[in-house]
Amino acid sequence: MECEFPSVNSNKQEIKEIFNSVKTIAVLGLSPKSEKDSHKVAKYLQEQGFQVVPVYPKEDTILGEKVYRSLKEIPFRVDMVDIFRNPNALNDIADASIERGDIKIFWSQKGIVNNEAAQKAKNAGMKVVQNKCSMVEHKAI
Repeated sequence: MECEFPSVNSNKQEIKEIFNSVKTIAVLGLSPKSEKDSHKVAKYLQEQGFQVVPVYPKEDTILGEKVYRSLKEIPFRVDMVDIFRNPNALNDIADASIERGDIKIFWSQKGIVNNEAAQKAKNAGMKVVQNKCSMVEHKAI
């Protein structure tokens, strides 16, 4: 996939509303390594009072939370997905998010853009944020 500019994206006011309404955030690609951006961001969000749900192919716990292998495995409501994965994975993540039915926010981190997946999520009624760091955006509100 070539580099893309986001054609679908929330504005600052929508991002503020997102953080005021979200409680549970599934972090896809949450590394157990404390030096990784995904770990730093998830830890920050956890410290701000959000329930962070790690989704990662290995480990049993990260940041003191049970690790799930996929969105489908999470047995409770999830408000937002925060994605630290390759842009090529976003179509499948959008499909899984739509299938769950409870996810309202589809967020891909800095440097991660997939307009096809973003449009799919938006068409399903989700707010979409692409190519923005959730920690940086939260600190800015």
